[in-house]
Amino acid sequence: MLQTLIRSVLGNFTRQGRLNLRLPDGTTVALGPPGEAGSAPVAGMHLKTANAIRRLVLDPAMAFGELYMDGEIEPLDCSIHDLLRLLTLNQAIAGDPGLGRWLDRLRRLARRSVQLNPAGRSKRNVAHHYDLNGQLYAFILDEDRQYSCAYFRTGRETLEEAQRDKKRHIAAKLRLDRPGLEVLDIGCGWGGMALTLARDHGARVTGVTLSEEQLAHARARAQAEGLQDRVRFELMDYRAWDRPVDRVVSVGMVEHVGINHFATYFGTIARHLKEDGVALVHGIGRSDGPGTTNPWMQKYIFPGGYSPALSEVVPAVEKAGLWVTDIEVLRLHYARTLAEWRARFLLHREEIKALYDERFCRMFEMYLSGSEFAFRHGGHMVWQVQLARRVDALPLTRDYMLEEERAAQSLVTTRA
Repeated sequence: MLQTLIRSVLGNFTRQGRLNLRLPDGTTVALGPPGEAGSAPVAGMHLKTANAIRRLVLDPAMAFGELYMDGEIEPLDCSIHDLLRLLTLNQAIAGDPGLGRWLDRLRRLARRSVQLNPAGRSKRNVAHHYDLNGQLYAFILDEDRQYSCAYFRTGRETLEEAQRDKKRHIAAKLRLDRPGLEVLDIGCGWGGMALTLARDHGARVTGVTLSEEQLAHARARAQAEGLQDRVRFELMDYRAWDRPVDRVVSVGMVEHVGINHFATYFGTIARHLKEDGVALVHGIGRSDGPGTTNPWMQKYIFPGGYSPALSEVVPAVEKAGLWVTDIEVLRLHYARTLAEWRARFLLHREEIKALYDERFCRMFEMYLSGSEFAFRHGGHMVWQVQLARRVDALPLTRDYMLEEERAAQSLVTTRA
C-alpha cells in the first residue's frame, strides 16, 4: 500500500526529467513524462524503509533532509546534488508532493512565532550556525571568510576575486567620498568588510556581531593588520547601538532579523544615520512574494531565519522615514558562490568529517546544494538596497558607483 502510494505521489510530482525510484523491496520504477530525453535531468533515489515512505508523504519538506542525514534515503547512481537538482526543479513546477502544500499553508500561519527573535534568542540562533568550528569555514570560504554572495562581474572570476569585487561594489554604494567617515557594520561576520573599508577607504568602522567565534577572529585580524585604531568589533545586538554614524552597512544580516523585527531593524538604521548619511543593506530575498523558510533549513541550519521579499522590506523602510535611493537585484551570483563553496567542501569532506561526523557532512552538503538550487530554480535572489535620510545625500545619477569601483580596482592594480 505504502509503495503504491509513493509511486503515485512522486509520479504526479515528477513533471520534468526522470526519477529512478528504488523501493524498500528492491523494485525500481522510472517516473516522469514519457519520451523526455536530451537535457532533461535524470537522478535516482532509494527509499530504504517503510518509515521513509511514510514520512516523505506526510511532510516532505522536513523529512527528506532528515531521512538523508540518517541514511534512510540514498541517492541512486548519482550524487545528492544531482538528486536535489531534479527535485527542486520539479518542486518549482508542481509544488511540494504529498501533504507538503497543506503543511506549507499552516507554516505560513505560524511564521511570526517561528521568527520571533528577541536579543537572547537571536544570540542562540547565531551561535547555532556561526559558532561552528572555525576550521570548517576556513575550508569552504575564501581567504577573507566572506560568508555572503560574491559578485561575479564576468562569471570567470575566482571566488577570491568575486568576493573582493563584492566588497568594492558595496563600498562604492556607501559613497565613502572622504576619509574618516564613521561606519557601523551590522552583522560584521569575521571582519572582512570592516577591515576593507578601513584599510582601503580610510573609514573608521565598528562591527557588531552576536557570534563569539566571529568576534575573536575579527579582533585578531584587526590586531594582526595594525588596524585596531580604526576598526573595533563588539559583541552586540544591533538594537543596542546608541549613537549617530555617517554610514551603515549590513551584509547577510537581514535574513536573521525576522518579519516581526523589520520595523525595528530599519528604524535603528534611520535613527542612527546622520542627516547626510547613507546605508547599504545586502540580503537574500525571494522573487515570488512572501513565503516561509524551509522547515529543515529552519531546524538544522538557520533557526529563526527568513529571506524576505522586497515587498516585505520596502514598507518597513518607508515607515522608518528613509529614502530608497537604489535597488539592485543579483540573480545567479549566489548560485555561483554556493557552487564554489560546495566544491571546496567536497575537497575537504574527509577532514570535515573528522571534525564532526558523516551525519554532519550530509547535512552540510545538502544545505549547500539545496541553497544553490533555491537560486537556480526556486526564485531566490540577492538584493542590495541603498538608503539615505535626505533626498540630496547622493549624486543625481548612479555614475559615481562605477567610477569609484574603477578607481578602487585601479588602485589595487597599481599596488600589485
